[in-house]
Formats: sequence, C-alpha cells, structure tokens
Amino acid sequence: MIVDSHVHIWDPSRAEYDWLGPGLAPINRSMQLDELEPHLDAHGVGGVVLVQAADNADDTALMLDAAAGSSRIVAVVGWAPLDDPATLEGRLGHLTATPVVRGIRNLFHARPRHWATSAAVDEGLGIVAEAGLTLDFVTSDPAALADLPGIGERHPDLKIVIDHLGKPPVGGTAAQRAEWRALLAECAANPLTHAKVSGLYSSVGSLDTWTVDAVQPFVDDALELFGPTRLMAGGDWPIAELAGGFDRTWSGIEQLLAHLSSADQAAVLGGTALRFYGTTGSG
Repeated sequence: MIVDSHVHIWDPSRAEYDWLGPGLAPINRSMQLDELEPHLDAHGVGGVVLVQAADNADDTALMLDAAAGSSRIVAVVGWAPLDDPATLEGRLGHLTATPVVRGIRNLFHARPRHWATSAAVDEGLGIVAEAGLTLDFVTSDPAALADLPGIGERHPDLKIVIDHLGKPPVGGTAAQRAEWRALLAECAANPLTHAKVSGLYSSVGSLDTWTVDAVQPFVDDALELFGPTRLMAGGDWPIAELAGGFDRTWSGIEQLLAHLSSADQAAVLGGTALRFYGTTGSG
C-alpha cells in the first residue's frame, strides 16, 4: 500500500489553531480529508497518517472522528502534554484505547528550543516510550536536530521520526547543506530514528519556488544516511497548497525516488510508515 505519512486536517470551529490567520488565506479555513481524497486516488495513495496541527485535545478529537469514518486513515499522531507528566499518563491511556492512535507530536518549533530537553518533557518522553507510542519531531530550524541524539540516548526504546527531514536549507548555500547533513547524520546513528521525505520546500522566498533538482541532493543525503527502510514519504497537505498543491508535491516525491529499485520505492512510499507506526494498513 502507498501511504502518505504526513497529512493534516483542521477545523477552526472545533479547535484553536493560533498559527492560522489571514496571511495563510488559501488554508485559513476548515480543511478536511474529503477535499484531498480525489488527489490521493489519482496517485494511488491508499492510506494516510493524520498528524496533529495544534497543541490541544480538540484537534486530536477531530482527527479521531475522521478516523472513525475512514478506512483510509491508517494511523493518527495526536497531541498529549509532554511537559505535564502528571497529566500525560492518563491522557495516553485515553488515547491508546483507540488503536489507530500510534504516535504523539507537540509543536516543538513553536516553543523555545530548550523546551524539548527540559526535565518535564524528558520525563514525558519516557512515558510516551513506555506506552509504546512513537514521537514525531518537528522543527523549523535544522539546529534543533542536535537535541535528538541525546533524547535517543536517554530513551533507547523511543521510536522517533523527524518531520520534513528536519527542514533542510533547500535553496541555501553548500555550507548550510553540510551543516544540516552533519546534524542529520548524528540523528541517523540511532537505528530507531526515522525521517519523513515531506515538506521539502524552498527555505528562502516563496514556498512554491522549489524544484525537484533543488531538492534532490537533500533526499539523496537522507537516503545515504537512513536508507529507504527508515524513510517515509509525506505530502504535507494542506501546507502543500502553499507550495504548488498536493499533486505537484506528490509527483515531486515520485520523481525524487524514481532512481531507486522498486523495492526501495515501495519502502519509502508506504512500507516504512506502516512498520514504524505499527499498523497493517487495515484502517
């Protein structure tokens, strides 16, 4: 099965998304899976992983409602308060009562970097690992990747996936690429750390100025460091609407992987995500 490992939905009438606003006009509205489904069908994408878009329980409830009505949703990465261990365990118990919940994410990039390595969050990550859930790590600055090796060492059973390859400097300098690659290499040394080939837009100027040729070196670096069995493709919808649309984004991913064997393509386009999130893809 082809799986899109990184899809968001949201509804401002049901949850608060403090990062949304008029500046994001094309997506500053309710964005639901039925709008994306014709595009998924066109590319043969049979499964999706829904990923949290806000640090609140209402956003997760919206995803769970969607999952209850769609067999296409193979996993949900929800929110739970990583910095509140006293509340976290009960929250995870509630979430894991629904088998489709396979991981946890907080908006790390919306907080000071030191938050991710604070004592409270570190305790929380231990609770996530004990619950058998995965961690999606999102950053807007590759420098934050430097925190992941330590997190992995302190929590050797925690499965981590780096969203959007840690935001590589597409369109940046050779020195910036080298710095990003070195940080990613340290993360890849942990065999439980994976990464998403998703959200690989221009790091300078408009998001939609990316090209396959500009992105290819970063995907090649990731393939060398992680291998196909620790990489998973993600369309990053609805953010993709700001970068040329889902069809352009997913076609770009297909082109970026076209030089791989069929088995390696199958891993990145679905097998890795199903294995990482621990789902058979049966909904």
